[in-house]
Formats: sequence, structure tokens, C-alpha cells
Amino acid sequence: MTYPPNGSAAPPGHPAAPAKPNVPPQQTRGAVHGMPASAPAPAPARRTAWAEGMDRLRSAATTEPGRLRIIGALLALLVVAFGATTSWQMTDRSAAADDVLHSSQPLSADAADIYRSLADANTAASSGFLAGGQEPAAMRDRYEKDIRTAAAKLVTAAASTDPGTSSAKTIAKLNTLLPQYKGLIERARANNRQGFPLGGAYLRYANEKMQTEMLPEAENLYTNENERLRDDYDAATPYPWIAIAVGVLAVAALVWAQRRNYRRTNRVFNHGLLAATAASVVVLLWLVVGHTVARSGLNSSYDGGVRSLNVLHDASIASLKARGNENLTLVSRGAETTTVKGVTKDKYDVDFQKQMNLLADKLTAADKLAADDRAGRTPVTGANDSMKEWLARHTDAREQDDAGNYQGALDKIIGSKQDKPTGECFDLVDQNLDKALAHEQRQFSTDAGDGLDAMTGLPVGAALLAVLAAAGAVLGIGRRLSEYR
Repeated sequence: MTYPPNGSAAPPGHPAAPAKPNVPPQQTRGAVHGMPASAPAPAPARRTAWAEGMDRLRSAATTEPGRLRIIGALLALLVVAFGATTSWQMTDRSAAADDVLHSSQPLSADAADIYRSLADANTAASSGFLAGGQEPAAMRDRYEKDIRTAAAKLVTAAASTDPGTSSAKTIAKLNTLLPQYKGLIERARANNRQGFPLGGAYLRYANEKMQTEMLPEAENLYTNENERLRDDYDAATPYPWIAIAVGVLAVAALVWAQRRNYRRTNRVFNHGLLAATAASVVVLLWLVVGHTVARSGLNSSYDGGVRSLNVLHDASIASLKARGNENLTLVSRGAETTTVKGVTKDKYDVDFQKQMNLLADKLTAADKLAADDRAGRTPVTGANDSMKEWLARHTDAREQDDAGNYQGALDKIIGSKQDKPTGECFDLVDQNLDKALAHEQRQFSTDAGDGLDAMTGLPVGAALLAVLAAAGAVLGIGRRLSEYR
């Protein structure tokens, strides 16, 4: 029995199956790259929130409601920015103006008073010394009053000065030097009462300490406080250009929005936008006019007050120094000399002439500054007349001293029954300068106060009106949006 070979032929009655080509197995694309053939395609990258927001903004800008929302948001932002910048800049300027009136100028005046009190104390000490062993009670009281005033003003200045600053160091040094100076004066008085010539040496030493150490330090303090005052003026007077620019932009945008609304709807007024524009215009006008008035008042307080006060303080100090040198000319009796253009002269008399020339220059400048103010010019004129008389009497006194008549010179300096002393002229100069200083101080306070008052309420008022303007802009745009619902 025979059998057909296995797999070599089809069974009887069945057609033979077609043979399949011998093709090697193919790998899928994913498998080629090391991935399973069934792995899904990677998801597209997710867009950022910024890109999505910009797409929405572009879509909104293609419709009128979307454009209105964008316009409303921008108007509100501009108005709020206007109010914020106005409040910020005017707060700074108002604070600086307040410092001018209540802080830096009073401190500058205190520094000048310290200088004047020290110089006057030195003058009173030398005048009392010339009067003899028993100095007049009036001279003694004047000296003590000047020392107390200087000490009190130093305490006030120290309390208003930041630690570690140049002014604080100057005040500390003056507080150290003041008792040293007082000790020297007391030694001079004690020796003078006993008729010892050593008293004159102590007085000259005290005067040297005052002239070379104390008064230069007091002048530094005065200069520092004047610079601080000038800085406060510089901070208070510049126009708030940022706030003005933002305000003009906000008003222009509001006008444009109303014009656009009119062209699209033929409606003349939109109450919300009109209220926003009115509030913004009020703030802008208030800002410009208010600051202009404030600036004018502050500039007047500086030109007509601070400048005059500085010149008058300098004149008063020159007068005090001149009187002190005049007294020391007789105290030293030629012990201190200096050479001027090859000629030996008394050191204190040379300093006297220098201070009198400075006094004349300062009085001339003060007269020019008070040219339009009779109340301020009158005491300056009186001081100038007394200064001229003082020079004439001093010339007579020097002639007596140069001729060897010491007592005659002394009588013409401190006074006698027959002679009219130079001290009377000095007192008149000092009194007239005090009157002029008081007048200029009142003028400064009035002008600076007017400048500060012009800024009152502006920072807060601008912020409130800006909020109302922003609300009006939003409501006005919202009114138009309601027509599309």
C-alpha cells in the first residue's frame, strides 16, 4: 500500500493552494525607532496663557462689544494712573514745603542764632573787661544771656539732627568747646578784678578760641542747615511733569472716546464719560494752578525772605565781630600785630576794618533786597547810618590811642560823660538789624505758609476724583455695552 508524501500534494478533489512568496517579516516605523508598534502619536505642545489671552483679545477686538471693553479698561487705567502720580508727586512736594516752613528754615535760623550768640557773648566779655575790675551788671547779664541762648539752641539743633551727620559732629564739638571758653573768660575776669595783666592774656586766648575754633564750627553748622533748606526748596518747587503728562493723556483719551461714541451713535453726550472727563479736567487744573501758586509763594519766601535773612545774619555777625575786635584793640595794647603791605599794624584794628567793610557790603545788599518794602528798608537804612557814625567815632578813638592817650581812646570806645562812645553806634546797628531780621522772618513765614496752603488737600483730592473719574468711564462704557445684550 502506498501513501502520498506528507505536505507534497493537495488531497484528492481539492485544487492546489497558491504558494505564498517567501518575504522576510517587516518592522513597523515605530519599532525601527525603538518604540512599540502600538504607541500613540505624541500630543501637540500646549499653548501658553499669554498666547491664549492674545488670541482672545484679537477675537474680542473684531467685535464692537469687545472693543468697548478694551477701551473702558484703558480709560480706567489711565485715569487711575493720573490720580496715583498726582497724589505721589504732590505728597512729596507738600512734605518738602512743610519741611521748609517748620523744619529746615527754623533750624537754619537757630544755627544763625548760635553764631550770633557766641559772637555777641565774646563782644560782651571784652566790653566788660574794658570797663575795669567791676564790670557793669548789664554787660555781665548780656554775656550770660548769650551763653544760655547758644546752649539752648545747640540742644534744639541736636534733637533735630540725625546722628552721625556732619551737623551732629559740629554740634558735639561746640558743646565741648563752650565750657572751655567760659572757663577762660572766668579766669580773665578773676585776674582783671585783682588788677593782674594776666587777665588780658586769658581774654585774648578766649577770643582766639572763639575766632579760630568756635565761630568756624558755628559757621559750618549754619552752612549745612542752609544747604538742607536749599535742598527742601529744590524738592518742593519743581513742576510735577509726570503727573501733568499723564493727566493730559487721560483727558485726551476721554475726549477721543466720546468723539468715537458720537460718530457711531450720533449721541452728543455719554453721562459717564462726561463725568470722567470733567473730574479729570478738575484734577489737572487743580494740579497746575495749585502748584503754580505754591511755587510762586515758595519762591517769594526764598527771594524775599531767606535771601534777606541770610544777608542780614551776615551783617549782624560782621557787626559783632567788628565790635569785638575794636574792644580787643585796647585790651591788647599793641601786643598783637600783623604786616599789611609792608606796614606793621595792630592785628585787631585790621580785623575791625575788614569786618566793617563786610558790614557795609551786606547792608548795601540788604537795602537792594528790601527795595520794594519800606517796612524792611527803614531799619536797614538806620543801621547803615549808625555804621557810618560808628566809623567816624572809631577814627577819633584810634587817633587818641595812637597819640598815647589810652584813657581818651577808652572813653570814646566804652563811653564817658563827655564823649559819645562807639558802643552807642554799635547798639543802634544791632537793634536795627534785629528789627530787620524780625520783619524778614515774618515775611518768610507768610509767603512760605501761602505756598504750603496752596498744596493742601491736593494729594487726597486728586486720588478721590481719579477714582470717581474711573468709575464714570466704566459706567459710561457699560451703558453702551448694555445695548448689545
